[in-house]
Amino acid sequence: MSGYLDNFGVVDAKREKRNKRIVISILSIAVAGGLLWYFFRDWKEEARLREFFALLEKKDYKQAYGLWGCTDATPCRDYAFDKFLRDWGPESIAGNLSAVQRGKVKSCSGGIIQQMTIKGEDVNLYVARNSLVLGFSPWPVCAPRIST
Repeated sequence: MSGYLDNFGVVDAKREKRNKRIVISILSIAVAGGLLWYFFRDWKEEARLREFFALLEKKDYKQAYGLWGCTDATPCRDYAFDKFLRDWGPESIAGNLSAVQRGKVKSCSGGIIQQMTIKGEDVNLYVARNSLVLGFSPWPVCAPRIST
């Protein structure tokens, strides 16, 4: 025969166990999501850099030039194709991609900065987050945020 107090606290213990599982699940999902975001936040920009170097390896300079936002229809005023070839073409210091040493990638609010050394010369490329357009970085580190 079971007594009135035989099941005392069982419902509370089950509820407590269920609540613990829910809290642990939510925290685990939040931590996993945060880690995924941290490690993959620059994935698109880094993929654009890989695409750029792959195009240079294939010697498809027109297509690589297009990643800078410069095309035959909309040429870049301050970075003509002949200047691009002097910087990245077969006769340039970056013409032999095995001589390009890729360094750290710095994540900035507006994009990423890829630090590189090409035959002893430091070169920093910038990939804008919103447009994925490449360019030379005007700064070796992320631009400071200016509050107004």
